[in-house]
Amino acid sequence: MAANNAAGAQRKEPFTIPPVAIVIGLALVAGVAGVLWLNHAASQPPPPPPPLTGAAKAYLPYLKFVSADGKTPESPKMEAHESYLKQSVVEITGNIQNTGNRVLETVEINWVFQDPYGHVVLRERAPIVSKKMGKLAPGETKPFRVAFDNVPEAWNQAMPQMVIAGIGFAM
Repeated sequence: MAANNAAGAQRKEPFTIPPVAIVIGLALVAGVAGVLWLNHAASQPPPPPPPLTGAAKAYLPYLKFVSADGKTPESPKMEAHESYLKQSVVEITGNIQNTGNRVLETVEINWVFQDPYGHVVLRERAPIVSKKMGKLAPGETKPFRVAFDNVPEAWNQAMPQMVIAGIGFAM
């Protein structure tokens, strides 16, 4: 009997991994892979917006910055003030008029802020007409307001350059 116990003690059972440990390991590997993939996707820059189409370029002469009554040309006005959070906020207000014959859904402008040496310190694209604000019909004048709270201190305090970056026509 003693020999039988010694032989049984020598026999080893095969090593097995509990199923719970396998599931936990697979979940950890999937989680790490997901985090790495999301991190990679987030680090990619967004695609650049599309350039002006030929129809939009041809329509540029029909967009005018005017006074509130729409009768006299007037450049947008700029005002800087401090927000409740003690941030400097630059607001640009004005009126845009559609003198053409098409209804506009969107008009987007690239606002280019420069330093005293003419170097670009901020370039931001912002709409002055959008679906949310309402369409701009032919002959109509609409007020707009664009606020910037991220203008660097190196900015030269002059009106930013305004470049029409996109025009969307209503169907």
